[in-house]
Amino acid sequence: MTTDASLPPLSALFKQQAFVRYWFARIAGIMGNQMLMVAVAWHMYDLTSSAWDLGLVGLFQFVPALVMTLPAGHVADRLHRGRIFAACMALQAGVALTLLSATLGNFASRELILLISVVLGLARAFQMPAQQALVALLVPTNLLGRAVALSSTGMEIAVISGPALGGLLYALGPTNVYICCTTLMVLATGLILAVHYKHKPSNLAASWSTLFAGVRFVWERKLLLGASSLDLFAVLLGGATALLPIYARDILHTGPTGLGFLRAAPAVGALTMSLVITRWPLRRHVGKRLLSAVAVFGLATVLFGLSESFWLSMFALTVTGAADCISVVTRNTLVQLETPDEMRGRVAAVNSIFIGASNQLGEFESGATAAMWGPVGSVVVGGIGTMLVAGLWFKLFPALAHRDHMEPQGSR
Repeated sequence: MTTDASLPPLSALFKQQAFVRYWFARIAGIMGNQMLMVAVAWHMYDLTSSAWDLGLVGLFQFVPALVMTLPAGHVADRLHRGRIFAACMALQAGVALTLLSATLGNFASRELILLISVVLGLARAFQMPAQQALVALLVPTNLLGRAVALSSTGMEIAVISGPALGGLLYALGPTNVYICCTTLMVLATGLILAVHYKHKPSNLAASWSTLFAGVRFVWERKLLLGASSLDLFAVLLGGATALLPIYARDILHTGPTGLGFLRAAPAVGALTMSLVITRWPLRRHVGKRLLSAVAVFGLATVLFGLSESFWLSMFALTVTGAADCISVVTRNTLVQLETPDEMRGRVAAVNSIFIGASNQLGEFESGATAAMWGPVGSVVVGGIGTMLVAGLWFKLFPALAHRDHMEPQGSR
């Protein structure tokens, strides 16, 4: 990581008012979402004590997101991306209010939580393309890399504080979590509605061809295909988030407060790394560093799977977060730089499918394999699989592995 005298100072980002509003809206929204995820997972495990049901929460989020993400990408290229983002925040506020009412009315159930998961999946389908494609419209091109890194920093702040606060509040009663989630989602909605930019809708009419244009764009550019699919397979295999309630209660013997800290640990590492990358952006050997970071992610996942110590588990999860941050910032910056604006919504939708599959489908995979092999076997095998993926991608996608500078050769 090196600095470049040609890069504008970091302070230049904070002069971009639309980006600053977006940044705070994203922090509030992600914090609320993370608190909601902690509460939903613990609530489900309290109701059923089933690893399979924890996995179903992820599956029920993934399926509607998979079905709707490509249409959502087309919508993000046609309509105002900020308003789409705001609508998704408002929908999640409604979800939190529903869970609050169910808890107070004593009618919370397995079926309701699975239904809520479907709604969250739909919100994610439209939020992710609009949110990702919005950043490039709020800052000059020469600030984009640092804007992505700073966005990651804000995200990690939210992912640290959200689960930790959510676990503490849940220990005092689930209604406290749902009230706080609702407040944060409403705040995010208001902030993102205050983001103004020059909206240039795509002139392409809706058709099967335009709907799948993002898929074709990524497929024809092996660097983007390698970067996006890397996240899919690495996190699909190596993610252990869905099993954290089991580890917290049955292996590490902590309660919902401990679960909150375990959920926050990866974000501590990611926040630290995102601050480093914001100050010293990745400028050389970005492909090799990306693949190395994924291998480290897998190794730390294996360590977490084998650990029976709370603090060693926290350390391992922190390392996974730091490694994942390098991967996320590198991949997102490459996607933004390699995609023209009129395609960003649809390409972001494709990227969202990969991310959603790796996260939500990965949660189902973790729950299903844990039901067969136990949680330790599921996490360890997944971590080993992630390391194998990093090595395999080095051979399958040489354009990605040997990418030197972040920006294309012709732009320097």
